[in-house]
Amino acid sequence: MLHWVDRLVLCALVMTVPAAAATCESLAGLKLPGTTITAAHTVAAGAFAPSPDSPAQPALAANYKALPAFCRVQGVIQPSNDSHIEFEAWMPSSGWNGKYQGLGNGGFAGSIGYSGLAAAVNSGYAGSSTDTGHKAISTDAEWALGHPEKVADFDYRAIHETAEKAKEIVRTFYGNTLKRSYFSGCSNGGRQALMEAQRYPADYDGIIAGAPANFITHHLAGFIWDAQATEADPASYIPASKMPAIEAASVAACDALDGVKDGVIDDPTKCHFDPAPLLCKDSDSASCLTQPQLTALKKIYAGPSNSKDGQIFPGYLPGGETGPGGWSAWITGPAPARGLQFLFAKGFFADMVYQDAAWDYRTFNFGRDVSVTDDRRARSANAMDPNLKPFKDRGGKLILYHGWSDAAIAPLNAVNYYQSVVSKMGPKDSADFLRLYMAPGMQHCLGGPGPNEFGATPGAETDPRRSMSMALERWVESGAPPDQIIATKYKSDGNPASGVLRTRPLCPYPQVARYTGSGSTDDASNFTCVAPK
Repeated sequence: MLHWVDRLVLCALVMTVPAAAATCESLAGLKLPGTTITAAHTVAAGAFAPSPDSPAQPALAANYKALPAFCRVQGVIQPSNDSHIEFEAWMPSSGWNGKYQGLGNGGFAGSIGYSGLAAAVNSGYAGSSTDTGHKAISTDAEWALGHPEKVADFDYRAIHETAEKAKEIVRTFYGNTLKRSYFSGCSNGGRQALMEAQRYPADYDGIIAGAPANFITHHLAGFIWDAQATEADPASYIPASKMPAIEAASVAACDALDGVKDGVIDDPTKCHFDPAPLLCKDSDSASCLTQPQLTALKKIYAGPSNSKDGQIFPGYLPGGETGPGGWSAWITGPAPARGLQFLFAKGFFADMVYQDAAWDYRTFNFGRDVSVTDDRRARSANAMDPNLKPFKDRGGKLILYHGWSDAAIAPLNAVNYYQSVVSKMGPKDSADFLRLYMAPGMQHCLGGPGPNEFGATPGAETDPRRSMSMALERWVESGAPPDQIIATKYKSDGNPASGVLRTRPLCPYPQVARYTGSGSTDDASNFTCVAPK
Protein backbone atom coordinates (compact mmCIF):
# COMPACT_ATOMS: atom_id res chain seq x y z
CA MET A 1 0.00 0.00 0.00
CA LEU A 2 1.37 3.42 -0.91
CA HIS A 3 2.14 5.79 1.93
CA TRP A 4 0.03 8.98 1.76
CA VAL A 5 3.14 11.01 0.87
CA ASP A 6 3.85 8.70 -2.06
CA ARG A 7 0.25 9.08 -3.20
CA LEU A 8 0.58 12.87 -3.22
CA VAL A 9 3.79 12.64 -5.24
CA LEU A 10 2.15 10.25 -7.70
CA CYS A 11 -0.89 12.53 -8.07
CA ALA A 12 1.36 15.52 -8.66
CA LEU A 13 3.26 13.64 -11.36
CA VAL A 14 0.04 12.59 -13.08
CA MET A 15 -1.31 16.13 -12.99
CA THR A 16 1.85 17.58 -14.52
CA VAL A 17 2.10 15.09 -17.40
CA PRO A 18 0.56 16.75 -20.49
CA ALA A 19 -2.42 15.03 -22.02
CA ALA A 20 -1.81 13.37 -25.35
CA ALA A 21 -2.39 15.63 -28.32
CA ALA A 22 -5.37 14.84 -30.54
CA THR A 23 -5.49 14.71 -34.31
CA CYS A 24 -7.42 17.50 -35.94
CA GLU A 25 -9.95 15.16 -37.51
CA SER A 26 -10.63 13.41 -34.19
CA LEU A 27 -11.94 16.70 -32.77
CA ALA A 28 -15.13 16.11 -34.77
CA GLY A 29 -16.10 13.69 -32.02
CA LEU A 30 -15.30 16.02 -29.12
CA LYS A 31 -18.21 16.34 -26.69
CA LEU A 32 -18.76 19.78 -25.18
CA PRO A 33 -21.83 20.97 -23.24
CA GLY A 34 -24.54 22.38 -25.49
CA THR A 35 -22.21 22.21 -28.47
CA THR A 36 -22.09 20.31 -31.76
CA ILE A 37 -18.82 20.09 -33.66
CA THR A 38 -19.91 20.23 -37.29
CA ALA A 39 -16.50 19.88 -38.96
CA ALA A 40 -12.84 19.39 -38.07
CA HIS A 41 -10.13 19.07 -40.65
CA THR A 42 -6.59 20.15 -41.47
CA VAL A 43 -6.26 22.98 -43.98
CA ALA A 44 -3.09 22.83 -46.06
CA ALA A 45 -0.74 25.81 -46.09
CA GLY A 46 -2.13 28.57 -48.31
CA ALA A 47 -5.26 26.60 -49.20
CA PHE A 48 -7.93 28.49 -47.22
CA ALA A 49 -10.55 30.61 -48.96
CA PRO A 50 -13.72 31.92 -47.26
CA SER A 51 -17.06 30.75 -48.56
CA PRO A 52 -18.46 33.05 -51.26
CA ASP A 53 -21.64 33.50 -49.21
CA SER A 54 -19.75 34.70 -46.12
CA PRO A 55 -21.04 38.25 -45.53
CA ALA A 56 -18.74 41.25 -45.36
CA GLN A 57 -15.48 39.33 -45.77
CA PRO A 58 -12.63 41.65 -46.75
CA ALA A 59 -10.59 40.74 -49.80
CA LEU A 60 -7.41 39.59 -48.08
CA ALA A 61 -6.37 36.77 -50.39
CA ALA A 62 -2.68 37.47 -49.77
CA ASN A 63 -3.13 36.95 -46.02
CA TYR A 64 -4.87 33.64 -46.62
CA LYS A 65 -2.17 32.48 -49.06
CA ALA A 66 0.43 33.15 -46.33
CA LEU A 67 -1.33 30.89 -43.83
CA PRO A 68 0.57 27.84 -42.56
CA ALA A 69 -1.21 24.51 -42.25
CA PHE A 70 -3.79 24.69 -39.49
CA CYS A 71 -6.60 22.74 -37.86
CA ARG A 72 -10.00 24.27 -38.57
CA VAL A 73 -12.85 23.36 -36.22
CA GLN A 74 -16.39 24.56 -36.87
CA GLY A 75 -19.21 24.23 -34.39
CA VAL A 76 -22.59 25.39 -33.13
CA ILE A 77 -23.35 26.33 -29.52
CA GLN A 78 -26.94 26.28 -28.25
CA PRO A 79 -27.26 27.72 -24.72
CA SER A 80 -31.02 28.17 -25.32
CA ASN A 81 -33.69 26.57 -27.51
CA ASP A 82 -33.54 29.56 -29.87
CA SER A 83 -29.75 29.84 -29.97
CA HIS A 84 -27.59 28.89 -32.94
CA ILE A 85 -24.15 30.35 -32.27
CA GLU A 86 -21.75 29.37 -35.04
CA PHE A 87 -18.05 29.59 -34.22
CA GLU A 88 -14.69 28.50 -35.53
CA ALA A 89 -11.42 27.68 -33.81
CA TRP A 90 -8.21 27.74 -35.82
CA MET A 91 -4.98 26.19 -34.52
CA PRO A 92 -1.56 26.14 -36.22
CA SER A 93 -0.49 22.59 -37.03
CA SER A 94 3.01 23.50 -35.84
CA GLY A 95 4.71 26.44 -34.18
CA TRP A 96 1.90 27.20 -31.73
CA ASN A 97 3.01 29.84 -29.22
CA GLY A 98 0.86 28.38 -26.43
CA LYS A 99 -1.62 31.28 -26.50
CA TYR A 100 -5.24 31.75 -27.48
CA GLN A 101 -6.77 34.85 -29.09
CA GLY A 102 -10.50 35.63 -29.00
CA LEU A 103 -11.72 38.06 -31.64
CA GLY A 104 -14.49 40.65 -31.43
CA ASN A 105 -17.16 41.59 -33.96
CA GLY A 106 -18.13 44.90 -35.49
CA GLY A 107 -21.66 46.27 -35.81
CA PHE A 108 -24.43 43.77 -35.20
CA ALA A 109 -21.98 40.94 -35.99
CA GLY A 110 -23.46 38.17 -38.14
CA SER A 111 -20.32 36.55 -39.58
CA ILE A 112 -17.10 34.77 -38.67
CA GLY A 113 -14.05 37.07 -38.77
CA TYR A 114 -11.79 35.15 -41.11
CA SER A 115 -9.27 37.94 -41.59
CA GLY A 116 -8.74 38.14 -37.81
CA LEU A 117 -8.40 34.37 -37.54
CA ALA A 118 -5.82 34.43 -40.34
CA ALA A 119 -3.83 37.16 -38.57
CA ALA A 120 -3.87 35.16 -35.33
CA VAL A 121 -2.71 31.91 -36.93
CA ASN A 122 -0.08 33.68 -39.03
CA SER A 123 1.37 34.96 -35.75
CA GLY A 124 1.38 31.58 -34.01
CA TYR A 125 -1.82 31.89 -31.96
CA ALA A 126 -4.81 29.63 -31.76
CA GLY A 127 -7.84 31.81 -32.39
CA SER A 128 -11.61 31.79 -32.42
CA SER A 129 -14.42 33.87 -33.86
CA THR A 130 -18.21 33.69 -33.74
CA ASP A 131 -21.15 35.12 -35.64
CA THR A 132 -22.78 35.70 -32.18
CA GLY A 133 -25.80 33.62 -33.13
CA HIS A 134 -27.09 34.85 -36.49
CA LYS A 135 -26.05 35.41 -40.10
CA ALA A 136 -26.45 38.90 -41.56
CA ILE A 137 -24.50 41.92 -42.70
CA SER A 138 -23.26 44.00 -39.78
CA THR A 139 -25.87 46.78 -40.17
CA ASP A 140 -28.83 44.36 -40.18
CA ALA A 141 -30.70 43.59 -36.94
CA GLU A 142 -33.93 42.14 -38.36
CA TRP A 143 -32.90 38.73 -36.97
CA ALA A 144 -33.64 40.15 -33.49
CA LEU A 145 -37.39 40.62 -34.09
CA GLY A 146 -39.21 38.12 -31.88
CA HIS A 147 -35.99 36.41 -30.76
CA PRO A 148 -34.99 37.56 -27.24
CA GLU A 149 -32.60 34.64 -26.79
CA LYS A 150 -30.72 35.57 -29.96
CA VAL A 151 -30.50 39.13 -28.64
CA ALA A 152 -29.00 37.80 -25.39
CA ASP A 153 -26.50 35.79 -27.43
CA PHE A 154 -25.50 38.94 -29.28
CA ASP A 155 -25.38 41.07 -26.13
CA TYR A 156 -23.03 38.94 -24.03
CA ARG A 157 -23.54 35.19 -24.21
CA ALA A 158 -21.98 34.17 -27.54
CA ILE A 159 -18.53 35.65 -26.87
CA HIS A 160 -18.32 33.95 -23.47
CA GLU A 161 -19.62 30.61 -24.73
CA THR A 162 -17.19 30.70 -27.64
CA ALA A 163 -14.27 31.44 -25.32
CA GLU A 164 -15.09 28.47 -23.10
CA LYS A 165 -15.62 26.00 -25.94
CA ALA A 166 -12.74 27.20 -28.10
CA LYS A 167 -10.24 27.02 -25.24
CA GLU A 168 -11.28 23.43 -24.51
CA ILE A 169 -10.82 22.56 -28.20
CA VAL A 170 -7.35 24.13 -28.14
CA ARG A 171 -6.36 22.21 -25.00
CA THR A 172 -7.58 18.95 -26.48
CA PHE A 173 -5.82 19.46 -29.81
CA TYR A 174 -2.43 20.31 -28.36
CA GLY A 175 -2.64 18.19 -25.22
CA ASN A 176 -1.22 21.10 -23.28
CA THR A 177 -2.42 23.73 -20.85
CA LEU A 178 -2.95 27.15 -22.37
CA LYS A 179 -0.27 29.59 -21.28
CA ARG A 180 -2.41 32.71 -21.75
CA SER A 181 -5.67 33.89 -23.30
CA TYR A 182 -6.19 37.29 -24.93
CA PHE A 183 -9.11 39.16 -26.48
CA SER A 184 -9.16 42.10 -28.86
CA GLY A 185 -12.07 43.94 -30.43
CA CYS A 186 -13.07 47.38 -31.63
CA SER A 187 -16.45 49.16 -31.75
CA ASN A 188 -19.02 46.48 -30.84
CA GLY A 189 -15.92 44.34 -30.33
CA GLY A 190 -14.77 46.89 -27.76
CA ARG A 191 -18.13 46.52 -26.02
CA GLN A 192 -17.69 42.74 -26.11
CA ALA A 193 -14.21 43.19 -24.63
CA LEU A 194 -15.50 45.20 -21.67
CA MET A 195 -18.43 42.79 -21.25
CA GLU A 196 -15.89 39.98 -20.87
CA ALA A 197 -13.85 41.89 -18.28
CA GLN A 198 -16.98 42.78 -16.30
CA ARG A 199 -19.15 39.64 -16.55
CA TYR A 200 -16.62 36.88 -17.16
CA PRO A 201 -13.30 37.96 -15.60
CA ALA A 202 -11.87 34.43 -15.81
CA ASP A 203 -12.15 34.17 -19.60
CA TYR A 204 -9.10 36.24 -20.52
CA ASP A 205 -5.76 37.30 -19.05
CA GLY A 206 -5.43 40.38 -21.22
CA ILE A 207 -8.02 42.42 -23.11
CA ILE A 208 -7.85 45.23 -25.67
CA ALA A 209 -11.04 47.28 -26.04
CA GLY A 210 -10.98 49.71 -28.95
CA ALA A 211 -13.55 52.50 -29.42
CA PRO A 212 -15.97 50.58 -27.18
CA ALA A 213 -19.71 50.81 -27.84
CA ASN A 214 -20.20 49.88 -24.19
CA PHE A 215 -22.88 52.52 -23.43
CA ILE A 216 -24.92 51.34 -26.39
CA THR A 217 -28.32 52.46 -25.15
CA HIS A 218 -27.22 56.12 -24.93
CA HIS A 219 -24.71 55.90 -27.75
CA LEU A 220 -27.40 54.87 -30.25
CA ALA A 221 -29.83 57.41 -28.82
CA GLY A 222 -27.15 59.87 -29.89
CA PHE A 223 -27.45 58.51 -33.43
CA ILE A 224 -31.13 59.45 -33.37
CA TRP A 225 -30.20 62.91 -32.10
CA ASP A 226 -27.91 63.43 -35.09
CA ALA A 227 -30.50 62.08 -37.54
CA GLN A 228 -33.17 64.40 -36.20
CA ALA A 229 -30.76 67.35 -36.20
CA THR A 230 -29.87 66.93 -39.87
CA GLU A 231 -33.44 66.44 -41.12
CA ALA A 232 -35.30 68.92 -38.86
CA ASP A 233 -36.14 70.66 -42.09
CA PRO A 234 -34.84 70.02 -45.62
CA ALA A 235 -32.26 72.78 -45.23
CA SER A 236 -30.69 71.17 -42.12
CA TYR A 237 -28.89 68.47 -44.09
CA ILE A 238 -25.13 69.03 -44.42
CA PRO A 239 -23.85 67.50 -47.69
CA ALA A 240 -20.43 65.92 -48.10
CA SER A 241 -19.32 68.88 -50.22
CA LYS A 242 -19.29 71.08 -47.09
CA MET A 243 -17.24 68.78 -44.86
CA PRO A 244 -13.85 70.04 -46.12
CA ALA A 245 -14.77 73.61 -45.16
CA ILE A 246 -15.87 72.52 -41.67
CA GLU A 247 -12.71 70.50 -41.09
CA ALA A 248 -10.44 73.23 -42.47
CA ALA A 249 -12.01 75.80 -40.12
CA SER A 250 -11.68 73.59 -37.05
CA VAL A 251 -8.09 72.63 -37.87
CA ALA A 252 -7.17 76.26 -38.51
CA ALA A 253 -8.58 77.17 -35.10
CA CYS A 254 -6.99 74.39 -33.07
CA ASP A 255 -4.20 72.55 -34.90
CA ALA A 256 -1.36 74.59 -33.36
CA LEU A 257 -2.58 74.25 -29.73
CA ASP A 258 -0.10 71.38 -29.20
CA GLY A 259 2.80 73.39 -30.60
CA VAL A 260 2.92 71.52 -33.93
CA LYS A 261 1.03 72.37 -37.13
CA ASP A 262 0.46 69.03 -38.81
CA GLY A 263 -3.20 69.08 -39.84
CA VAL A 264 -4.28 67.12 -36.74
CA ILE A 265 -5.95 68.39 -33.57
CA ASP A 266 -4.11 66.44 -30.89
CA ASP A 267 -6.61 67.02 -28.08
CA PRO A 268 -9.97 68.26 -29.37
CA THR A 269 -11.27 68.75 -25.82
CA LYS A 270 -8.99 71.81 -25.69
CA CYS A 271 -10.42 73.06 -28.98
CA HIS A 272 -13.16 75.61 -28.38
CA PHE A 273 -14.14 75.83 -32.00
CA ASP A 274 -17.02 78.13 -32.87
CA PRO A 275 -18.36 77.36 -36.37
CA ALA A 276 -20.42 80.59 -36.48
CA PRO A 277 -18.00 82.31 -38.93
CA LEU A 278 -18.93 79.62 -41.48
CA LEU A 279 -22.42 81.13 -41.82
CA CYS A 280 -23.11 82.01 -45.45
CA LYS A 281 -22.99 85.76 -45.93
CA ASP A 282 -24.55 85.86 -49.37
CA SER A 283 -25.38 82.85 -51.54
CA ASP A 284 -25.05 79.24 -50.40
CA SER A 285 -21.85 77.42 -51.42
CA ALA A 286 -19.55 74.54 -50.42
CA SER A 287 -17.44 76.95 -48.35
CA CYS A 288 -20.20 78.06 -45.98
CA LEU A 289 -23.19 76.83 -43.95
CA THR A 290 -26.76 78.02 -44.00
CA GLN A 291 -28.35 78.87 -40.65
CA PRO A 292 -30.23 75.51 -40.42
CA GLN A 293 -27.00 73.67 -41.26
CA LEU A 294 -25.09 75.65 -38.64
CA THR A 295 -27.75 74.80 -36.04
CA ALA A 296 -27.50 71.10 -36.94
CA LEU A 297 -23.70 71.17 -36.72
CA LYS A 298 -23.79 72.71 -33.25
CA LYS A 299 -26.23 70.02 -32.11
CA ILE A 300 -23.90 67.28 -33.33
CA TYR A 301 -20.94 68.83 -31.49
CA ALA A 302 -23.06 69.28 -28.34
CA GLY A 303 -24.44 65.73 -28.22
CA PRO A 304 -27.86 64.54 -27.00
CA SER A 305 -29.43 65.90 -23.83
CA ASN A 306 -32.75 66.32 -22.09
CA SER A 307 -34.09 68.47 -19.28
CA LYS A 308 -34.15 65.60 -16.78
CA ASP A 309 -30.69 64.05 -17.23
CA GLY A 310 -28.72 66.80 -18.92
CA GLN A 311 -26.07 65.28 -21.19
CA ILE A 312 -27.11 61.80 -22.32
CA PHE A 313 -23.98 61.00 -24.32
CA PRO A 314 -20.97 63.07 -25.43
CA GLY A 315 -21.07 64.93 -28.72
CA TYR A 316 -18.61 64.58 -31.57
CA LEU A 317 -15.40 66.58 -31.62
CA PRO A 318 -13.96 68.91 -34.26
CA GLY A 319 -11.34 67.57 -36.68
CA GLY A 320 -11.48 64.54 -38.96
CA GLU A 321 -14.86 65.39 -40.51
CA THR A 322 -13.67 64.34 -43.99
CA GLY A 323 -12.33 61.08 -45.36
CA PRO A 324 -13.78 57.59 -45.89
CA GLY A 325 -14.48 57.17 -42.17
CA GLY A 326 -15.64 60.73 -41.56
CA TRP A 327 -18.96 62.44 -41.01
CA SER A 328 -20.31 61.85 -44.52
CA ALA A 329 -20.06 58.09 -44.00
CA TRP A 330 -21.37 57.98 -40.45
CA ILE A 331 -23.41 61.05 -39.54
CA THR A 332 -24.90 62.72 -42.60
CA GLY A 333 -24.73 60.02 -45.25
CA PRO A 334 -25.56 60.41 -48.94
CA ALA A 335 -29.00 61.80 -47.98
CA PRO A 336 -30.62 63.12 -44.79
CA ALA A 337 -30.71 60.52 -42.00
CA ARG A 338 -29.17 57.82 -44.18
CA GLY A 339 -25.60 57.48 -42.89
CA LEU A 340 -24.30 54.45 -41.00
CA GLN A 341 -25.50 56.00 -37.76
CA PHE A 342 -29.08 55.90 -39.02
CA LEU A 343 -28.81 52.26 -40.13
CA PHE A 344 -27.53 51.12 -36.74
CA ALA A 345 -30.03 53.23 -34.80
CA LYS A 346 -32.95 51.97 -36.88
CA GLY A 347 -31.90 48.35 -36.33
CA PHE A 348 -31.32 48.78 -32.61
CA PHE A 349 -34.53 50.60 -31.75
CA ALA A 350 -36.92 48.96 -34.24
CA ASP A 351 -35.66 45.39 -33.85
CA MET A 352 -34.17 45.21 -30.35
CA VAL A 353 -35.90 47.84 -28.21
CA TYR A 354 -39.44 48.30 -29.56
CA GLN A 355 -39.72 45.05 -31.57
CA ASP A 356 -41.55 46.98 -34.27
CA ALA A 357 -40.27 46.91 -37.84
CA ALA A 358 -42.37 50.01 -38.63
CA TRP A 359 -40.85 52.10 -35.82
CA ASP A 360 -40.13 55.68 -36.95
CA TYR A 361 -37.03 57.43 -35.59
CA ARG A 362 -38.79 60.80 -35.84
CA THR A 363 -41.07 59.73 -32.96
CA PHE A 364 -38.13 59.31 -30.55
CA ASN A 365 -38.54 61.65 -27.58
CA PHE A 366 -35.38 62.24 -25.55
CA GLY A 367 -37.30 63.01 -22.38
CA ARG A 368 -39.16 59.68 -22.55
CA ASP A 369 -37.52 57.12 -24.79
CA VAL A 370 -34.01 57.14 -23.32
CA SER A 371 -35.46 55.83 -20.04
CA VAL A 372 -37.57 53.26 -21.89
CA THR A 373 -34.48 52.08 -23.76
CA ASP A 374 -32.46 51.77 -20.56
CA ASP A 375 -35.26 49.83 -18.86
CA ARG A 376 -35.44 47.34 -21.72
CA ARG A 377 -31.83 47.00 -22.84
CA ALA A 378 -29.24 48.52 -20.49
CA ARG A 379 -28.73 45.55 -18.18
CA SER A 380 -28.18 43.11 -21.04
CA ALA A 381 -26.43 45.26 -23.65
CA ASN A 382 -24.41 47.91 -21.78
CA ALA A 383 -20.96 47.19 -20.36
CA MET A 384 -20.65 50.09 -17.93
CA ASP A 385 -19.71 48.42 -14.62
CA PRO A 386 -16.63 50.26 -13.23
CA ASN A 387 -15.91 47.55 -10.66
CA LEU A 388 -13.24 45.46 -12.37
CA LYS A 389 -11.79 44.08 -9.14
CA PRO A 390 -12.49 40.41 -10.00
CA PHE A 391 -10.65 40.86 -13.30
CA LYS A 392 -7.76 42.69 -11.65
CA ASP A 393 -7.49 40.16 -8.82
CA ARG A 394 -6.93 37.39 -11.36
CA GLY A 395 -4.01 39.34 -12.77
CA GLY A 396 -5.98 40.59 -15.77
CA LYS A 397 -4.78 43.62 -17.74
CA LEU A 398 -6.99 45.91 -19.81
CA ILE A 399 -6.04 48.41 -22.51
CA LEU A 400 -8.59 50.86 -23.90
CA TYR A 401 -7.99 52.96 -27.01
CA HIS A 402 -10.07 55.41 -29.02
CA GLY A 403 -9.50 57.82 -31.89
CA TRP A 404 -10.13 61.50 -31.16
CA SER A 405 -11.66 61.90 -34.67
CA ASP A 406 -14.15 59.04 -34.36
CA ALA A 407 -17.46 59.87 -36.10
CA ALA A 408 -19.15 56.62 -35.01
CA ILE A 409 -18.69 56.57 -31.24
CA ALA A 410 -18.00 59.84 -29.47
CA PRO A 411 -14.43 59.49 -28.12
CA LEU A 412 -15.22 61.04 -24.76
CA ASN A 413 -17.24 57.91 -24.00
CA ALA A 414 -13.97 55.97 -23.56
CA VAL A 415 -12.56 58.73 -21.36
CA ASN A 416 -15.71 58.73 -19.24
CA TYR A 417 -15.61 54.96 -18.72
CA TYR A 418 -11.90 55.04 -17.89
CA GLN A 419 -12.48 57.77 -15.33
CA SER A 420 -15.38 55.85 -13.79
CA VAL A 421 -13.07 52.87 -13.17
CA VAL A 422 -10.38 55.09 -11.67
CA SER A 423 -12.99 56.72 -9.42
CA LYS A 424 -14.39 53.36 -8.32
CA MET A 425 -11.12 51.49 -7.81
CA GLY A 426 -8.74 54.30 -7.00
CA PRO A 427 -5.81 55.67 -9.02
CA LYS A 428 -3.23 53.21 -7.66
CA ASP A 429 -5.24 50.03 -8.15
CA SER A 430 -6.38 51.21 -11.57
CA ALA A 431 -2.81 51.89 -12.68
CA ASP A 432 -1.93 48.29 -11.82
CA PHE A 433 -4.14 46.86 -14.57
CA LEU A 434 -5.67 49.62 -16.75
CA ARG A 435 -4.44 51.95 -19.51
CA LEU A 436 -6.22 54.24 -21.96
CA TYR A 437 -4.64 55.53 -25.17
CA MET A 438 -6.32 58.30 -27.16
CA ALA A 439 -5.16 58.52 -30.79
CA PRO A 440 -5.14 62.05 -32.29
CA GLY A 441 -6.67 62.20 -35.76
CA MET A 442 -7.78 58.55 -35.81
CA GLN A 443 -11.31 57.83 -36.97
CA HIS A 444 -13.42 54.78 -36.06
CA CYS A 445 -11.00 51.96 -35.23
CA LEU A 446 -8.72 52.89 -38.13
CA GLY A 447 -7.98 55.56 -40.72
CA GLY A 448 -8.13 59.32 -40.40
CA PRO A 449 -5.60 62.14 -40.75
CA GLY A 450 -3.49 61.08 -37.75
CA PRO A 451 -1.22 58.07 -37.14
CA ASN A 452 -3.66 55.20 -36.80
CA GLU A 453 -1.84 51.86 -36.94
CA PHE A 454 -0.36 50.42 -33.74
CA GLY A 455 -0.88 46.67 -33.69
CA ALA A 456 -4.02 46.30 -31.59
CA THR A 457 -4.41 42.71 -32.82
CA PRO A 458 -1.74 40.03 -33.33
CA GLY A 459 0.39 40.63 -36.37
CA ALA A 460 3.93 40.49 -37.66
CA GLU A 461 5.10 43.36 -35.44
CA THR A 462 7.03 42.07 -32.42
CA ASP A 463 8.20 45.37 -30.91
CA PRO A 464 6.06 46.14 -27.82
CA ARG A 465 6.60 49.87 -28.40
CA ARG A 466 4.93 49.58 -31.81
CA SER A 467 2.42 46.87 -31.04
CA MET A 468 -0.35 47.35 -28.49
CA SER A 469 -0.98 43.62 -28.58
CA MET A 470 2.65 42.82 -27.73
CA ALA A 471 2.72 45.54 -25.05
CA LEU A 472 -0.32 43.96 -23.42
CA GLU A 473 1.26 40.51 -23.48
CA ARG A 474 4.50 41.78 -21.96
CA TRP A 475 2.45 43.45 -19.21
CA VAL A 476 0.53 40.24 -18.49
CA GLU A 477 3.47 37.86 -18.75
CA SER A 478 6.38 39.93 -17.42
CA GLY A 479 4.69 42.54 -15.26
CA ALA A 480 6.13 45.40 -17.34
CA PRO A 481 3.41 48.07 -17.68
CA PRO A 482 3.15 49.62 -21.13
CA ASP A 483 4.62 53.04 -21.68
CA GLN A 484 3.95 54.95 -24.87
CA ILE A 485 2.81 53.05 -27.97
CA ILE A 486 4.20 54.23 -31.30
CA ALA A 487 1.47 54.84 -33.89
CA THR A 488 2.24 55.04 -37.60
CA LYS A 489 0.60 56.96 -40.42
CA TYR A 490 1.37 55.35 -43.78
CA LYS A 491 1.15 57.35 -46.98
CA SER A 492 -1.73 55.05 -47.87
CA ASP A 493 -3.66 53.85 -44.82
CA GLY A 494 -3.34 50.12 -44.27
CA ASN A 495 -0.49 49.75 -46.76
CA PRO A 496 3.01 49.66 -45.17
CA ALA A 497 4.52 49.29 -48.64
CA SER A 498 3.39 52.85 -49.41
CA GLY A 499 5.96 54.20 -46.95
CA VAL A 500 5.79 55.91 -43.58
CA LEU A 501 4.42 59.44 -43.53
CA ARG A 502 4.59 60.06 -39.78
CA THR A 503 5.02 58.34 -36.42
CA ARG A 504 3.79 59.69 -33.11
CA PRO A 505 3.66 58.30 -29.56
CA LEU A 506 0.31 57.44 -28.01
CA CYS A 507 0.55 58.27 -24.33
CA PRO A 508 -1.20 56.68 -21.35
CA TYR A 509 -4.17 58.94 -20.61
CA PRO A 510 -4.21 61.65 -19.33
CA GLN A 511 -0.65 62.21 -20.60
CA VAL A 512 -0.23 63.80 -24.01
CA ALA A 513 2.61 63.83 -26.57
CA ARG A 514 4.64 67.05 -26.67
CA TYR A 515 7.26 68.01 -29.22
CA THR A 516 10.72 68.36 -27.67
CA GLY A 517 11.55 71.30 -29.92
CA SER A 518 14.16 69.70 -32.16
CA GLY A 519 14.13 67.20 -35.01
CA SER A 520 11.37 66.26 -37.39
CA THR A 521 7.82 66.57 -36.13
CA ASP A 522 7.06 63.46 -38.18
CA ASP A 523 9.32 61.31 -35.97
CA ALA A 524 7.96 59.90 -32.71
CA SER A 525 11.41 59.99 -31.11
CA ASN A 526 11.18 63.79 -31.00
CA PHE A 527 8.13 63.70 -28.72
CA THR A 528 7.74 62.92 -25.05
CA CYS A 529 4.70 62.02 -22.95
CA VAL A 530 3.85 64.68 -20.37
CA ALA A 531 1.00 65.53 -18.04
CA PRO A 532 -1.41 67.97 -19.69
CA LYS A 533 -1.36 71.59 -18.65
